[in-house]
Amino acid sequence: MKTEVVNKWYVEWKVELSKYKYFILLSLIFLFLAERLNFYASSYVDRLPSIAVKDLILNNIPTLNLWIIFIYGPFLFFSLIILYTLFFRVKEFHKVAILFSLLIFVRSIFITLTHIGAPTDASVANANYGFFNFFTFKNDLFFSGHVAMPFMAFLIFRKEAIGKIFLALTIISALTVLFMHVHYSIDVFSAFFITYGVYSFGQWLLNKDIFNKTNI
Repeated sequence: MKTEVVNKWYVEWKVELSKYKYFILLSLIFLFLAERLNFYASSYVDRLPSIAVKDLILNNIPTLNLWIIFIYGPFLFFSLIILYTLFFRVKEFHKVAILFSLLIFVRSIFITLTHIGAPTDASVANANYGFFNFFTFKNDLFFSGHVAMPFMAFLIFRKEAIGKIFLALTIISALTVLFMHVHYSIDVFSAFFITYGVYSFGQWLLNKDIFNKTNI
């Protein structure tokens, strides 16, 4: 019985993958370009002279070193969202990739416009994470990508069981960056509102006929 279920899933998966392969390819290109823009925007703000400011919440909570969650949490999240979408929602893969691309693109603009330095007591201020240093920046603050990314996944899959996992990851990420003092509280709280706005715009965009045709 299990073999029949797996075989049925595999056949349906291959059909959907073939049907949407061009959309998937285009969405991955879009996602790659958005990530490159985010990298250059983050590198740009890290080179600029900036100063730290006070924060009411950070001033009243301790600084904790939660670097394992901070570094490996996003890695776990992206692995989960990619594998789940690719193998169980492949016909929606291109739409998910586009929504995340829009979010990364918007965040790249925001961090380029916001030149506030990281809190002086941030626990990663002088940290060395080896290979992950290439992906870790200090002044790409507004708004928090650690919070926005899993919250976007929650909005997309909120009607499914896995949505609860993404919501839990969102809360854990928000608490992590606050207690590490790597983000100001406004970076964390605004991420929810901006992400929801991007999600709403993305849904409107994805409802256009061009994203629902498969004969391209």
